[in-house]
Amino acid sequence: FSIVNHRLVGNKVVHLVCAKNTCKLVEPDMIVLHYTSGVNMMSSALYLTRPDVAASAHVVIGRDGKAVQLVPFNIEAWHAGRSFYAGRAELNHSSIGIELDNLGKLRLEGSVFLAECGREVPSEEVFADCSSGELTYWHRYTEVQVRALTWVCQLLQENYPIRYIVGHSDITSRKLDPGPAFPWERFNALVTG
Repeated sequence: FSIVNHRLVGNKVVHLVCAKNTCKLVEPDMIVLHYTSGVNMMSSALYLTRPDVAASAHVVIGRDGKAVQLVPFNIEAWHAGRSFYAGRAELNHSSIGIELDNLGKLRLEGSVFLAECGREVPSEEVFADCSSGELTYWHRYTEVQVRALTWVCQLLQENYPIRYIVGHSDITSRKLDPGPAFPWERFNALVTG
C-alpha cells in the first residue's frame, strides 16, 4: 500500500465512488476504527456508497487483507455520527474512518453462533469475552486483516498529523465497535492518544 493524492494505492486496493461526500477534510488527526456487521467486505462497501444511506467511511478492509476506498482522505466521510473525544465533538470533521469486515457481536443459538445479519459463524472464528461480567461472543479479526490495517494506519500517520487511533465505542456510548475481539495490544506501538 501507499498513498497518492489522498488515495490508497496498491494491488490489493479497489476504489469505489461515494459521490455524497464532498466536504473537505483538512489535516485529520484521528483514525476511528469500526466493524461493518455486514455479510462481506464488498456488500458493506457498496451499501456505504449508496446515496440514500447517511453513513460512509474512507476505507473498508476485508478479512483477506484487501481494501476498498470509498472516500479520499481529504474529504469528510460520515462514520463518527454524534461523537466526542479529547474535548472535541462532531469528529467526522477531524477523523479518518476505517471499517473492518467483521460481523461484530454474535449470539449463540443452541450450538450455532449467529451474526445480526443471520450469517452463521464457525466456532474457530468466535472470540469469547467475559470482561463485562457476562459471557459474550464476537467475530474474530483475521491476522492478514490486522496486518493490512496496521500498514494503512502507519501510512496515514506518515501522510497526516494523526495523534489518535480510537474505536467507535471510544467516541460514542451508542456503539460497541470494534469490540473486545479487536487486538488493541497490536497497536500499542502506534500513536494511540
